[in-house]
Amino acid sequence: MTTLVIGGTGTTGSRVAALVGSSARVATRKPALAGQTRFDWREPETYGPALADVDRIYLVPPIGVADPVPIVEPFLAEARDHGVRRVVLLSSSAITEDTPQLGELQRLVRVGFPEWTVLRPSWFMQNFSGEHAVARSIRSTGEIVTATGSGRVAFVDADDIAAVAVRALLDPLPHNTDHVITGPQALSYADAASIISEVTGKPVRHRPVTTGEFAALLTATGLPSEFADVLAALDEQIRHGAEDRVTTTVDEVTGRPARTFAEFAAAHRDSWR
Repeated sequence: MTTLVIGGTGTTGSRVAALVGSSARVATRKPALAGQTRFDWREPETYGPALADVDRIYLVPPIGVADPVPIVEPFLAEARDHGVRRVVLLSSSAITEDTPQLGELQRLVRVGFPEWTVLRPSWFMQNFSGEHAVARSIRSTGEIVTATGSGRVAFVDADDIAAVAVRALLDPLPHNTDHVITGPQALSYADAASIISEVTGKPVRHRPVTTGEFAALLTATGLPSEFADVLAALDEQIRHGAEDRVTTTVDEVTGRPARTFAEFAAAHRDSWR
């Protein structure tokens, strides 16, 4: 039973691969370790070798692409030809089957494979840490800049997303459902800034901007303008309450509680110093 982990060196993929263990085949553009295989969305000739003897896939779509369907659909067709039965797709809580372009990818997985799961996690806690833009902004200016206003998000830890993904990949019975995955508490970005301030002793504040201003800021960082507009529109949806919800998916699927943002902040306090 071989699991192909697309995006296997990324935020969730690396965690999924570690939990799956020796039966994981890590797909990456630059394989360097045992268990890794070369895979590039833009090079279809890499699909076949990556899919050899695979019966299940953890699927992370290409990053930064507003409409991934023309890229992913041929890969899924080849996966079916190779006998893949189970696909676990990483999507987003902001995306449903009715969402233009991105929603179509969910439909392809649901109708194309007998065993499937669509993971729809909320915003990652990890977006606040490491070399992510939010973390750099906190370190350099003491600010978190968004177009979310006072809207709230139940931020979720990538470890919890991976734990749910692995159950969906390895459980004897397929889940064949959507899993909306959140943390245990909905917070505004101002709330998150306050928690980070408390654990670091460093003043951090949330600076709200308009949707257009935020799109321009994202474009200035080098993101394609079309994708920047998509991300800015998601912030606007948060401002209007679209992500103000808490689910118990982590508890129900893994048997343990989801990590709180305060716990995450305490563990990553050095990221902001």
